Amino acid sequence: MSDRQRILLPIAAALLGVGFLSLMDAFMKGAALAAGAYSASVLRSAMGTAIIAPIWLGGGGRWPKQAVLRLHILRGVVSGFMALSFFYALTKLPIAEAIAISFIAPLIALYLAAIWLGEVIRKEAIVGSVLGLAGTIVIVGGRLGEAEYDAETLKGLAAILFSALLYAANFVVIRKQALVSSPAEATTFHSGVACLVQAVFAPWFLVLPEFAILRDIAIAAGLTVAGAFVLTWAYARAEAQVLVPMEYSGFLWAALFGWTFFGERVTVTTIAGACLIVLGCLIVARRDKSPAPPEQTAI
Repeated sequence: MSDRQRILLPIAAALLGVGFLSLMDAFMKGAALAAGAYSASVLRSAMGTAIIAPIWLGGGGRWPKQAVLRLHILRGVVSGFMALSFFYALTKLPIAEAIAISFIAPLIALYLAAIWLGEVIRKEAIVGSVLGLAGTIVIVGGRLGEAEYDAETLKGLAAILFSALLYAANFVVIRKQALVSSPAEATTFHSGVACLVQAVFAPWFLVLPEFAILRDIAIAAGLTVAGAFVLTWAYARAEAQVLVPMEYSGFLWAALFGWTFFGERVTVTTIAGACLIVLGCLIVARRDKSPAPPEQTAI
C-alpha cells in the first residue's frame, strides 16, 4: 500500500464515520418528534447496549476494576443527560444549527481540563475560545433576529448549550477513560449506564412508539455504534491533526440530511458562525494532537 493510500483510507473512514453519526441525528430527530426526546433517547441507549455488549463480551471483555468502573459510571451519567438534552434540542432547531453550536464543546473542555487535570491553557486555546464564542453569538443572534423565533426556539438554544457544556465535561472524562479501558468496554458501559440513568424516569415519561419509530431508533443505534467504530479505526491509523478537520464535515452532513428529511434551510448566520467556531477549533488542534471526537461520537 502506498503512502498516499495509507493516509487517504483513514481520511475516508473519518468522513464516513461522521456521516454515520450525522445520519443518526436525522433518524433521532424524526423519532424524537414522533415519540418525544426522552423515549427516543432511552430506547436508543438500550438498543446500542444490546448491539455493543456482545461484541465486548465476545472479545474477552471482563468486569472492570473499581477505579475504572467509577469512570464508566461518571461518563455514563453525564452522557445520559447530554444525549437527552441534545436530542431535545434537535426537535426545536435545524440539525445543522444544533451541530454548529455543539462544536464549542471541545473549546469549553480546554478550560475544564485546566481546572480538573491541571493542564496549562495555551494562547492558541484562548484565541480559539474567543472565536468559538463569537461564532456561537453569531448563530444565536441570527436565530433570535428572525421574526419566527419563539419560546420553543429559546428552549432549543438553551438545551444545545447545556448539552455542549455536559459534553465538555464528558470530554475530560473520555481522555482519562481512554488510558484504562478498550473502546468496546468504554462504549458498552457508556451506553449501558446512560440507559439505566435515563430509565429511572421511565414510569413517568416513557412512551412505547409504533413499529416504524422503533425501527428508526434501532437504525440510529446501529449508526451510533458503526460511526464510533469507524472513527476509532481511523484514529488508530492516522494522526489526530490530520483527522480532526474531517470531523467538522458533520456540519455539511447535517445540512444535507436536515434539508433532505426535514426541508431545513441553512442560514447565512449559521454558516458564518460555524466557520468561526471551526476556525477556533482548528487553531487549537494545530498543536493539540489528542483525538477530539465530535459530540455525537460520545452520545
